[in-house]
Amino acid sequence: MAPPAPVVPPNALVGTIIGHADGYGFVKLDQGGDDIFLTEDAMRAVLHGDRVAVQTTGTTRDGKTTGEIVSILQRANHRVVGKLRSKDGVWFLVASERRINQDIVIPRNKLSTATVNQIVVVEITRQPTPYDDATGEVVEVIGDEDSSDIELEIAIRKHNLPYVFSQATLKEAAAYGDKVTAADRKGRVDLREMALVTIDGETAKDFDDAVYAEKSGRGYRLVVAIADVSHYVKLNMALDADARERTTSVYFPRRVIPMLPEALSNELCSLRPNVDRLCMVCDMKVSAAGHITGFEFYAAVMNSKARLTYTEVAAQLPTLEAAKPKAGSIEASLKTLHTLYKLFREVRERRGALDFEGQEAVFSFNDDGSVASIRPAVRNDAHKLIEEMMLAANVCTAQFLARAKQPLLYRVHDVPLPEKLAALRETLSLRGLTLGGGERPSPKDYALLIEQTRERIDAPALHTVLLRSLPQAIYTPHNAGHFGLAYDHYAHFTSPIRRYPDLLVHRGIKAVLAGKKYSNEDWEQLGDMCSANERRADIASREVTQFLKSKYLEAHLGEEFNGTVSGVVPFGAFVTLDETFADGLIHATTLPRDYYELGRDKVTLVGQRSGFTIALGERVRVKIASVNPENAKVDFQYVGPAEA
Repeated sequence: MAPPAPVVPPNALVGTIIGHADGYGFVKLDQGGDDIFLTEDAMRAVLHGDRVAVQTTGTTRDGKTTGEIVSILQRANHRVVGKLRSKDGVWFLVASERRINQDIVIPRNKLSTATVNQIVVVEITRQPTPYDDATGEVVEVIGDEDSSDIELEIAIRKHNLPYVFSQATLKEAAAYGDKVTAADRKGRVDLREMALVTIDGETAKDFDDAVYAEKSGRGYRLVVAIADVSHYVKLNMALDADARERTTSVYFPRRVIPMLPEALSNELCSLRPNVDRLCMVCDMKVSAAGHITGFEFYAAVMNSKARLTYTEVAAQLPTLEAAKPKAGSIEASLKTLHTLYKLFREVRERRGALDFEGQEAVFSFNDDGSVASIRPAVRNDAHKLIEEMMLAANVCTAQFLARAKQPLLYRVHDVPLPEKLAALRETLSLRGLTLGGGERPSPKDYALLIEQTRERIDAPALHTVLLRSLPQAIYTPHNAGHFGLAYDHYAHFTSPIRRYPDLLVHRGIKAVLAGKKYSNEDWEQLGDMCSANERRADIASREVTQFLKSKYLEAHLGEEFNGTVSGVVPFGAFVTLDETFADGLIHATTLPRDYYELGRDKVTLVGQRSGFTIALGERVRVKIASVNPENAKVDFQYVGPAEA
């Protein structure tokens, strides 16, 4: 018989525990508003993520509302990953999730084969109470803390990333074999003679998309062919159940956790060169001015004529400008694609889409798994060309399904929230900058400010501030447009091998083409799940990246680097290093001796006696003072202004 559901007392507020590494915590209320502060004592009975009912008890000196937990509604943690420690004969787990501050006690007879300082997974057998620590037993020994890929194994378990396919899924994937059959080709448009090519990174193995373009009258024809995953992954299959649970592939610096088994993701669905593959096609008409004047969708069979890389295409584009390649050839298609790219970019700029320059790091590794080097990812014209072709197909997709009243998950990027906008305007005004548009700025207003500040020394930091004022993009059945791209309709069509929303979109397109509706889904619930799992994947990937960066810096203790101040807080300044994009903190106590406070602009730290300042966007030189890879914490010592 199930235990009775916890009762929410009258006048209590319901929310989720947000733990802090220092032991205290907060309750993030379901109803919104300010979080409720919980003391370390109040946090003893709960762990980060638990659902609770809380009553307010007063306020702290700095005005935070305090509370006490009156009921624990739901426990969030049943298995926890961390390091096994021992002190005075007591064994306990220190969680890798820093927001779980409490230790989990492990009875000696529940250690399995684990030894001290190993990374393990513990199943909680008794949750914490106000008087007792949580207890648990070791259910998996992951390995030693310094073993290769340990940070990846921790991230997988910490964020509950599904990483093992069911036997039923693997069996279904294998049953398809590795070739497109005559039955598969039936009823499809035959594009096998078309010079479709894939353009991807050097290490890519899952090729979702292929492109082709040609002159057509006064305008152009653009063909974007996307792997037809929906032909193989159907509702009520084990393949679909596993893909739905994952909803996205997760990319780490040296490993991918795919949404689909490799038999599909890297083989049968991947648009590999010189083999027949099934695809869904968005076939577009584009005017001489770069506007899409018509499009159609259809199922096809294709045979990629080349697997090209961004590097080689970018090198080839300038020479194609003056060339006169044979019509229908790969070279002719690439030349036309480049022309379309330039037209689309002009339209994009007039539309006012945002164009932030990302800061992505590329890792290379030694044979022992340690980081050999970190360098910035180079984004060339070939990257941008493919991006524009995919954007065009995605916009057509959203319009096509919306017109047919076919339910789908739109990719929505909403307008900035008023409170975020107010804070942004205050920061900008104190730096002599203005964002146009009043209470409801348009993408064009943001784009104009980005362009105006692109050459400033503090451009990366300013653009980060602008980006943080915008909400995260989400998947939802309710179309609200895409603010960042300045589109009224936008959906994801181009990556069904690695994104579940794209697979759903393909099913919707096929339903419309067949005169039917694909509607047997809880679209709200699916949108929430896909958005949450995307965030989960991003956080896990970012944590592994931060760990690797800190391990790299640990090998460079005492060395000096140039960087840019990327954030300012009352206790110091965060700096992002050039080249590696690794972050660390210059603590205020290591600056010239003084009492430091935030300036009026909230992004400058000011010494009250000396007048010494350090500000957002400032170029500085720092020394690596200390590194703790376990929590990716890096401390810098301020040396002076950056060297030229």
